[in-house]
Amino acid sequence: MQTSVLKDVLTTLVVALLLVWLLPTVIGTYTLTVLAIYGMLGLSLGLIWGFGGILCFGQAAFFGLGAYTYAIAAINIGESTLPMLLAILVPAICAALLGALMFYGRLTDVYLGVITLVVTLILFKFINSTAGPQYVIGQARLGGFNGIPGFQTLNVPGDPDAYIWGDPYFYVCAAALVLVYLLVTWLLRSSFGRIAVGIRENETRMALLGYDVAARKTVLFAIGAAIAGLAGALFANWGEIVTPNLFSLPQSAEIIIWCIVGGLGTRLGPILGAAGLAYMKFLLGQQSTIDNTLITGMILVLFVLFLPKGVVPAVAQLWKISFGRKGFGKIHQARRVRRARHG
Repeated sequence: MQTSVLKDVLTTLVVALLLVWLLPTVIGTYTLTVLAIYGMLGLSLGLIWGFGGILCFGQAAFFGLGAYTYAIAAINIGESTLPMLLAILVPAICAALLGALMFYGRLTDVYLGVITLVVTLILFKFINSTAGPQYVIGQARLGGFNGIPGFQTLNVPGDPDAYIWGDPYFYVCAAALVLVYLLVTWLLRSSFGRIAVGIRENETRMALLGYDVAARKTVLFAIGAAIAGLAGALFANWGEIVTPNLFSLPQSAEIIIWCIVGGLGTRLGPILGAAGLAYMKFLLGQQSTIDNTLITGMILVLFVLFLPKGVVPAVAQLWKISFGRKGFGKIHQARRVRRARHG
């Protein structure tokens, strides 16, 4: 088991280093930075939906909470270290409270989706209506639909004047994505992760085995929100402004589409789905002939009809058929037959 984990970690680090080295020669680091952030956001939903079976239509709420928490804290503190921690902690606490209400209330998947969607829309509506001067937290004005600009961006811990931006910021975001990926891998390999997958497969059976299903789903929901909050804080540093669009319905829908296209139940699928579709949207956004929303919708329909499991599971299945043990077993069997005939 330890050998398998070590092999997985080394493989992840080698592939990540190669990608960080090669991709900037093809795509600018400014674009790659936001793709890494979106990959982290996709992984946050992929964890709770793909492995926990929790259908959340409001992952954008935790993404926006992380961004706004960072911006407000950075303006009041004037340094980025504590705001980054708060951007992870606040969405996690909110998700834990919301999750406890939902899971101990024994709500089904449909109601979970509706409630998380409504929470996102409430936050979107509230933030949009905070344009007046009375909406102030410390020294930070919420700004309504104009958002919050002009906050302290990421700096070296303890040195507010040593800003991290440009290429170094891309490396920070890439390292954060790899670290989150490894933490998710460790979590899923632990007993907690295996039980979470068991709850996804048969919640009633796991409850009969004595596990507190509601508590475990609440913890998993909070972990996913913490990852989304970290992605939101990194996005705020990348854009140097936060706006209510972070809570918008299109943002929530995009995260779900990323996971479906990339492949639910995989770690890599949501990351690839997020990065691929976001980059396609970036390219389509440079022209006005084709509506990128229409293209995204068409991609979703095609994947649901012809590739419902997503890209990563489909590629893995194709690889297994072509080069897996069964394929090699057939080759060895054919060799034995030939040897028997000639013998």
